[in-house]
Amino acid sequence: MNFGQRVRELRLARGLTQRSIAEHLQVSISYVSKVENEKLHFGDYPSEKFIHKLAVELKADEDELLLLADKVPVSIRKRIRQRPELFRKLAKLDKRTLDQLEASLSTGG
Repeated sequence: MNFGQRVRELRLARGLTQRSIAEHLQVSISYVSKVENEKLHFGDYPSEKFIHKLAVELKADEDELLLLADKVPVSIRKRIRQRPELFRKLAKLDKRTLDQLEASLSTGG
């Protein structure tokens, strides 16, 4: 799922219109439509500040929206800066190994 699809899904689940979102976030309806349809140019792509406001408005997980928008949440960015080598190693793991690691973290062991 991409950022725009998720925004639309969340908006519809809350019973909100593009107009109401636009009014609350003080942007145009066409901007909200472009966000949902992934029709934004690079310079128009939502800022972290906009995504924060959008997450509040949609009662959504801000980190999820940030990641879908290819923006790294501050909490994760800080952790990466603390242990860059660890994250490089994680990035090189294959899917099976990552799945095993995730499972072991979920079971606490």
